[in-house]
Amino acid sequence: MSIVTRTGDTGTTGLMYNRRVAKSHPRVEAYGSVDELNAALGFARATANDPFVRDPLLAVQKDLVVLMGELATAMEDRERYVRDGFQLVTPTLTEKLDGWVREIEGQGVDFKGWATPGATVNAAALDVARTTCRRAERRVHELHLAGEMPNAEILIYLNRLSDLLWLFARWVETRAARGP
Repeated sequence: MSIVTRTGDTGTTGLMYNRRVAKSHPRVEAYGSVDELNAALGFARATANDPFVRDPLLAVQKDLVVLMGELATAMEDRERYVRDGFQLVTPTLTEKLDGWVREIEGQGVDFKGWATPGATVNAAALDVARTTCRRAERRVHELHLAGEMPNAEILIYLNRLSDLLWLFARWVETRAARGP
């Protein structure tokens, strides 16, 4: 089977359960922004030298697949999605992020005021992922305001994730400034 299906040639794309919507639909904007975030996290993970950063980023990438699946499901198919055994974003996923935040904050990360991204390649990649996460959060919020995304935990998760990415970038910078 080819990746080329030609089904999107007219400006539509498929959601879960074969519903078609415009590629500019707010739902597509939301999960597309999360897909961009996942790619940015992959780059940040690829540039990370420390498993303290790499391992949580991989776990987050896997959680984002869950998040994207939920976002790619139309409201009228939500019950079917759950009935078919697909996972939803839950407070448990957010609590995992909270744990990493506490762990980083407990290590004495140095920061004052605004950060200037670019001290290291990995910190810069983490900051790109953070800003991409903020954009995804805005797109999901638009979907939520339109009544098309009932799970507010997705917004909480993305908000917390951007905090975590900011802290990871500062952690990397702090380690680089202190030396090996």
